[in-house]
Amino acid sequence: MFRYHIYRWCNLLFYCAVLVVNYLAMSIPLGGMTTGQLSDKYHTSITPAGYAFMIWMVIYILLAGYIIYQFRKDTSKQDSVQAISFWFILTCVCNMAWVFLWQYQYIGLSFVSMIALLVSLAIIYTKTRYIPAPTSGETWLIRLPFSIYLGWICVATLVNLAVILFHTNHGMNLEPKTIGIILLCLGVVAAIMITLRARDAILPLVFVWAYIAIAIEQRNISSFSFMASNLAFILLLYAFWIVLMRARERD
Repeated sequence: MFRYHIYRWCNLLFYCAVLVVNYLAMSIPLGGMTTGQLSDKYHTSITPAGYAFMIWMVIYILLAGYIIYQFRKDTSKQDSVQAISFWFILTCVCNMAWVFLWQYQYIGLSFVSMIALLVSLAIIYTKTRYIPAPTSGETWLIRLPFSIYLGWICVATLVNLAVILFHTNHGMNLEPKTIGIILLCLGVVAAIMITLRARDAILPLVFVWAYIAIAIEQRNISSFSFMASNLAFILLLYAFWIVLMRARERD
């Protein structure tokens, strides 16, 4: 019983800490530049249009739903909640670490923290996909938040990697457009591999959101914008196919 109380309060504490750190990154701002200004400074061929980052509001609102859900008496002891509590705290630590490292322009170390965040979320995602006969609460307040969160961090990891390749002379003498296409294709493969067995249509839609924003941002490079748009369309069709497969399996 004591462990249940500790975890849920730690979840709340670290969630609030993430919100505060992200607010400080924009308001002070940490390191002297906002996150958006740094994104412009380290612009790459796969940096999405600014509006795409509004997805963070969706993610944090959904995570707030998870925090509330794990405080309820009838759900706090569920295996689905207990299995991810520690890992959720770890994602918060990695999230804050990334913000500090990125804001102070430790680009290489920020990528390491991003990978740690990605791995932590992947573990949570795997655990949520193996919930037997999930309730509506587990579907909307556990599965959904972490599907969107993992999807966005997959894209963010690709962008973070692109920053390293473009701005630290590790691009192997490839043109930025070529590197961008390779990274976008890797993202498509990752989205399919992660969700094919799980039959998750939500995570690919996050990639669709990001790829459309990339296409808009890179609209002056018509061939690259066209490629990003086509990959978004492929993932949209894939998500629709998953929806059909799930419907058929239920029948």
